[in-house]
Amino acid sequence: MDLVTRLRDRGVKVTEIPKWGPYLQYRWEQSFASHLNKSEKEAIHLYDKERICGFLWHVFSYETVVCLEGEQARGRLEQMKNMSCYIFYEMEDAAYIIDRVTSLKAIDFERERDIYVVDVDFTWTYIRPHESPWYGPYFYCHNKVERR
Repeated sequence: MDLVTRLRDRGVKVTEIPKWGPYLQYRWEQSFASHLNKSEKEAIHLYDKERICGFLWHVFSYETVVCLEGEQARGRLEQMKNMSCYIFYEMEDAAYIIDRVTSLKAIDFERERDIYVVDVDFTWTYIRPHESPWYGPYFYCHNKVERR
């Protein structure tokens, strides 16, 4: 069963927003990696010179900001209530918006890889990288944790 079906089975309103993936990736980078300059982004493999490879979640795995990880990240995600969020994947065009979900469950994302959940104002984000359980999941919220 795919993520959208699992969410809809729980009564979550999920709307596909085709081709929004690159836009949301750009917005995410602007919101959560703006403290890094181009060479710093290249050093942590956020992207290479041509944006062919790299992963946005390296902002957290390379510890450029202090964030929650593992069970703490899962727990914090589940505290988010009554939010509208975007869901997108690393380097994919597909994206989704979930409307005013009463609660997000980390287990919904356990089968996913390189998935990003971000509120519509880009103030917090939850990421499950493809290298879980070795890295992540991560949760970061502006004004809630300090930058390194």
